[in-house]
Amino acid sequence: MKTQVGIIGAGPSGLLLSHLLHLQGIDSIIIESRSQDYVIGRVRAGVLEQGTVDVLKESGLGTRLEKEGLEHHGIELLFDGIARRIDFPSLTDGKAVTVYGQKEVVKDLIAARQAADAKLFFEAKASKIEGLAEGKPVIHFEKDGEQHTITCDYIAGCDGFHGISRKAIPDEILTVFEREYPFGWLGILAEAAPSSEELIYANTSEGFALHSMRSPTVTRNYIQCAPDDDIKNWTDDQIWETLNRRFQRNGESFHLNTGNIFEKGITAMRSFVTEPMRYEKLFLVGDAAHIVPPTGAKGMNLAISDVRVLAKALTDLYHDGSEEGIDTYSEKCLRRTWLVTRFSWWMTSMLHKFPQDDAFGHKIQVAQLDYATASLAAQTTLAENYVGLPLDL
Repeated sequence: MKTQVGIIGAGPSGLLLSHLLHLQGIDSIIIESRSQDYVIGRVRAGVLEQGTVDVLKESGLGTRLEKEGLEHHGIELLFDGIARRIDFPSLTDGKAVTVYGQKEVVKDLIAARQAADAKLFFEAKASKIEGLAEGKPVIHFEKDGEQHTITCDYIAGCDGFHGISRKAIPDEILTVFEREYPFGWLGILAEAAPSSEELIYANTSEGFALHSMRSPTVTRNYIQCAPDDDIKNWTDDQIWETLNRRFQRNGESFHLNTGNIFEKGITAMRSFVTEPMRYEKLFLVGDAAHIVPPTGAKGMNLAISDVRVLAKALTDLYHDGSEEGIDTYSEKCLRRTWLVTRFSWWMTSMLHKFPQDDAFGHKIQVAQLDYATASLAAQTTLAENYVGLPLDL
């Protein structure tokens, strides 16, 4: 096979990149090791920044998003039994976020690519990348027991943290920055109406909790737990009891709407950044280059920002012969990556209980939350980061 851009990975970043390139008349092939059902069924992020929503709508992917997405104009921060709201529109010139699950974004993207007869191969496992140093990239993959190759001008590695793309870059070229957090998130999906119109972030003396939602009938809740905890240790009743305890407020009764828990699991937390994000004709995109803890709701949004930069760079190259975009891809993306990594780290540090924390540490967190929710300047900083920094930094 031969194409202009070979894309490894059919998550949101790989699919969106192929879609945006198609709109500019640039050919691509996507290979994905998992099945289509698996890719659609993965439960991941659910909060879209204003800029992400704009990109999806501008590229013709906004029909279901506009109909089914839940636009949110703020979040609530709960600490020491005190609940305070951050109002996004008043602090960010009218911006908001939209709750629309990653699996829904993937559904829309797959439908768009298939409607355009895209070269999209599921259950096609990439095994090796060759020819980068020689400027002649080739992707080797296996499909239905047979070996195949894709010769391409450029490769977009959209295959996540465990994919082969980053590993194709020589070790002496890469610098890795990483921090593992001493806790994880126990997450559930439940058949229960949301108990709040907006997300609730709770800092308590026993740990963090988050109340979120996926639709008017499905809620997504999280509990801070040990990173090596076993989900079998948690009964449904224990989960609901812990959540209700962590969401209690001073002087008022608060109880979550409960229902059948149809999915639950534990996710470890880490910050991870790779520099550079380009090597020769290979570009790292999304989780292949960076991972942030989910506290700031940034993972998919950061990947889509990468895609937007790369799609424009490749368009400028193929349409105008300009290499400026591809030459500055890593620099541009890394600037935003570190800004987002800082925000996600800050939210994580402020809201979670750390093993080394004593009473003093907890009081400092409470003071941070007090300032972040009482000062107009601090509220603005939180709000503008949460709804998304400008796409063109």
